[in-house]
Amino acid sequence: MVGGSTLIPDVEGALGMAGKTITRADLCEAVYRKVGLSRTESADLVEMVLAEIRERMIRGESVKLSSFGSFLVRSKGERIGRNPKTGEEVPISPRRVMVFKPSNVLKQRINGALAEDAQFDEDVERA
Repeated sequence: MVGGSTLIPDVEGALGMAGKTITRADLCEAVYRKVGLSRTESADLVEMVLAEIRERMIRGESVKLSSFGSFLVRSKGERIGRNPKTGEEVPISPRRVMVFKPSNVLKQRINGALAEDAQFDEDVERA
């Protein structure tokens, strides 16, 4: 893509978006256009995939999507924090947090897209 970058080139190609947050509706539309399912079937498929990921995460399982990345659940222990206004110490309860770790393939594609943007900017400046 010239002049912009995207993390999900197939969705952008299907929808013609750059620099936009991809929503569920956008994903459904991309499936509809690229796969050929009906809009209802496309929405159901996207919802089923997201529900499966969500349920696995709730159970504390990791979700690894090859060439994309991994969603991990990490447990954080109790710790002492500070109220920034008053400086008062406050206990922060133990909790589980979700973390996304991009794959090396995704990192390379993102950095490649950044390199393409930089090259485009240089070419525009020279013109």
